[in-house]
Amino acid sequence: MGVLPKEIHNEYSGRKVALYFFFLFTLMTLVRSLVHILSPDGGAQSIAKIPLDTFTQTGAETVILIFSLWGFSQLLLGIIYILVSCFYRCFVPLMYMFIIAENVMRLVLGILKPIEAIGTPGSTGSYVLIPLALIMFLLSRPK
Repeated sequence: MGVLPKEIHNEYSGRKVALYFFFLFTLMTLVRSLVHILSPDGGAQSIAKIPLDTFTQTGAETVILIFSLWGFSQLLLGIIYILVSCFYRCFVPLMYMFIIAENVMRLVLGILKPIEAIGTPGSTGSYVLIPLALIMFLLSRPK
């Protein structure tokens, strides 16, 4: 079976650990999105270590807006994850593919379009999430 089920339903036949991790990842996505939306700096300096205090006011405000918009996109993803968790568990393997794709592209785009940051930006978690999500994807597929 691929990542798309033949029928849409709420049955989950993968390993329970992958389902529980998906619940945890859903919560993490929602919290992360709210930090980007509600934090005064959008998480740009406090999390991603972007030195906003060295930017012009307009430049810093632009970065903060972009981080807030990113947070809203993450909130929408989190809502989709909630729907899958509650009503469409057959899509959990597909959601893991989305998680892997998102985190791989964070790393790739970070290399192609590097930003000035003090210390390690927040994307470092992708190095942990990619292999973990890959393992969970394999465990989420029907037995």
